[in-house]
Amino acid sequence: MLTEEQRKKYEQTRQMAKEELEALDREISEELAKVKDRLLELQQAKKAVKQIYDGACARIGVKSVLEVSDLNLTDLVKTA
Repeated sequence: MLTEEQRKKYEQTRQMAKEELEALDREISEELAKVKDRLLELQQAKKAVKQIYDGACARIGVKSVLEVSDLNLTDLVKTA
């Protein structure tokens, strides 16, 4: 059995750990949002460059051999 004092200390520790976990979850979400935004920017740039490449191929009469695949952002989400 725990004494009342021990119980209070464990309760304080539990609450502190819970608050820290919540803060870390918020920080992870913020960082993940930044990463997703940057990846979307890069994906759009990649598509634009692919259009340039395809246009250049068409102008010189060669077949475009590059394939561009879209990034699936749901791959980034992992559950804890």
